[in-house]
Amino acid sequence: MKIPLKNVVYEKISQKTQITDLDLIKELNKEGWNISMINLNKVLLNLEILGLIFVRWIGKDSRRIEVNNTKSEKNE
Repeated sequence: MKIPLKNVVYEKISQKTQITDLDLIKELNKEGWNISMINLNKVLLNLEILGLIFVRWIGKDSRRIEVNNTKSEKNE
């Protein structure tokens, strides 16, 4: 059984707390996940919609991906 790609991507980001998209794709390709930038963008969008990560531009062609560490506070 193969682990879903979004779980692998989230795990990689969580280990480093922040990483650039180019470094992330290099690490995934080293581990045998043949992933294109288009597929990575889809996974990152999905994780960002779920509120697990933030994606910010840090240059013309590079993005910084961070884990969302904010905890939701409950009013009691």
